Amino acid sequence: MIPDHSNKTLAQLLDLSGRRAVVTGGAKGIGAQTARRLAEAGADVVVADLDLSAATMTATDIANATGRTIVAAFIDVGDTSSIVAAADAAMSRLGGIDIWVNNAGIYPTTGPAIEATDEFIDRMLSINVRGSFAGAREAAKRMKSGVIINLASIAGLSATAGISAYVMSKHAVIGMTKVLSREFAPLDIRVVAVAPGPIDTPGVQDQLAPLKAAGVDVGAMLSKTPLGRGGVPDDIARAIVFLASDMAAWVNAETLVVDAGSLAR
Repeated sequence: MIPDHSNKTLAQLLDLSGRRAVVTGGAKGIGAQTARRLAEAGADVVVADLDLSAATMTATDIANATGRTIVAAFIDVGDTSSIVAAADAAMSRLGGIDIWVNNAGIYPTTGPAIEATDEFIDRMLSINVRGSFAGAREAAKRMKSGVIINLASIAGLSATAGISAYVMSKHAVIGMTKVLSREFAPLDIRVVAVAPGPIDTPGVQDQLAPLKAAGVDVGAMLSKTPLGRGGVPDDIARAIVFLASDMAAWVNAETLVVDAGSLAR
């Protein structure tokens, strides 16, 4: 049973000392900043990524800045055996897993649904849904207690035309979060999600490159939120640290929307 933390100070509630975390897609963007913030809060972290070289550089930078144990590991979330290997690496290198962040995913490709190929849909669902499910499953197998945090999107709470496969995948992630929260609660494992709005990350910049080449002011487009700016990776990383901490000890099954109010109607 997850304990009542009413007698802890705020500093104690946010302290992740002694926790062991895995962040998939941790080499750059939201993943890298999440790994950094978790380490600053006291956690030891596995930075897991398809690009092992970039993950190693990120892990070294965070270790030097925080003094925590930060290790890099290869992961391909489209390959279940790779997810298993990364989870086993966390167990052997850190001694356990208390926090698992399913951050790795692929971005939408714009275009009408009528032109979407089966191969593209299969890849989107394989990476964004099955990869997150397998990550959650393998983490839960190894956790004594803890929290699993899935990266959803405001696309999982809306219906944006032109990115149908991505929208489907993120709706599925939110549904998966709810059902796993029920199944894993008896194991003292919380399962929650974060739904980012428009975040300026390397992946998003790559996705928007064709628009930039066509003369679209991408910066202006990303800044069209009620708060007047687009999001940055740290906006999401801070939300993830909150959900990972005892500040959120009674938060389960929920999807925390972090979008500057973009979904408000």
